[in-house]
Amino acid sequence: MGPTRWGFCSAGKISHDFLVAMKTLPPEDHQVAAIASRELSRAQKYAQTHNIPRAYGSYAELAQDPEVDVVHVGVIHPFHLPSTLLFIEAGKNVLCEKPMGMNTAEVKVMVRAAREKGVFLMEGVWSRFFPASEKLCSLLKQGTLGEVMVVHADFGGPQLTIPRCIEKELGGGGLLDIGIYCVQFACMIFKGEKPESIVASGFLHDTGVDKTGSIILNFSGGRQAVLTYTMTIKLPNAASVSGTKGIIQIPGFFWCPVQLVVNGKSEEFPLPPPSQQLHYSNSTGLRYEAEHVRQCLLQGLKESPIMSHADSELLHSILDEVRRQLGLSYAQDQAYCVL
Repeated sequence: MGPTRWGFCSAGKISHDFLVAMKTLPPEDHQVAAIASRELSRAQKYAQTHNIPRAYGSYAELAQDPEVDVVHVGVIHPFHLPSTLLFIEAGKNVLCEKPMGMNTAEVKVMVRAAREKGVFLMEGVWSRFFPASEKLCSLLKQGTLGEVMVVHADFGGPQLTIPRCIEKELGGGGLLDIGIYCVQFACMIFKGEKPESIVASGFLHDTGVDKTGSIILNFSGGRQAVLTYTMTIKLPNAASVSGTKGIIQIPGFFWCPVQLVVNGKSEEFPLPPPSQQLHYSNSTGLRYEAEHVRQCLLQGLKESPIMSHADSELLHSILDEVRRQLGLSYAQDQAYCVL
């Protein structure tokens, strides 16, 4: 197999950062073939900025491009389902940004479509592919911490002036935007185990979306994850994993980690410097997710062993229950009554 040929659905901020990250990868392994936006001029601007051969003014045109192997879906949350289904139906492999769906029902619809079509589908939880995350999971597997008993994670930053974050019809809300990183971190540490109970409390914005939330995931054997997120203020944005033999800390940016402190000893995992300005912290780390997708395709896999379909379904089932307890629902929650 030659280079993995990428198509980009959306000319937004995450697409820009992903494109910059891909420039740190060998061009003989990864090539960007095309980009699509609902506005042709925007796609053309990105194509010029990132040296992309083809620009389209519709997602349908991208879906029909025979020189695209996998599509990165980076549109806003409510459009993940229709966009992903469009590309799956066209026989394209898909990397869909988190949250894959607005709820578990949407995730199941996409997974079922991908399996029926025989294409690769993965939720873009980039956190899991950082070298620091891989090292963390390796240390846990080796028993460095003994039995993990308590996980902490928090993620917060002022986002209440961003329409995408506060408007319900745009998929706004802290849980789907940033709280999801806290939940997925706990799911990763507890290796996809379903919590025995979920307790959530928080506050809603005037627009009806959640602005602050705290979540407790209780697991068998008295193990627990304590998670907090907010769109109102900046938090430490750190995480820790505590076990019977010690503690591993991620001092900051735990969702895109470049440092681990293992029982007081620090280890750094530096990222390649970006060639262009980025919108989000440590975004060149998206390179690891891109390379993982390539390796999956080379092996003929239809889902990732690190972020599997079951992982996405578990993650979203927890998010659904948290939203239920917070009193937050979206129009999409009524869309699929029978799966």
